[in-house]
Amino acid sequence: MEQETKAGLAVVVEDDEAVRRSLQLLLHWRGYEVRAFGTAQAKVDDDDLSSVKLLVADYLLPDGDGIGVLRALQRRGWTGRAVLVTGHPSAGLKDAALASGFDAVLEKPIRQYELLGALGR
Repeated sequence: MEQETKAGLAVVVEDDEAVRRSLQLLLHWRGYEVRAFGTAQAKVDDDDLSSVKLLVADYLLPDGDGIGVLRALQRRGWTGRAVLVTGHPSAGLKDAALASGFDAVLEKPIRQYELLGALGR
């Protein structure tokens, strides 16, 4: 029997396949339908934003960064929750991410309880 999706659609943009897969599984477990992308451009080019409730984006991507992904989605009218993940944390990055509209900035390795806490804020 297939689990009913109650939380909505989550988008993960992460270039590290193992991290991307673990985020997919965790979000699926929390009730999200998950679409995952390995590059910024793949998500920016995706046409359907109407059902996206959550964005989880890596800061450093091979073709851009997570802040740019969020800004591109915002220009198209998207207003959901957003979480930035990074292996290169700094106060300046956190300030820039929060100013851009991210609800939380999490440091890699991502701890399950931190991500779940960020989703509940």
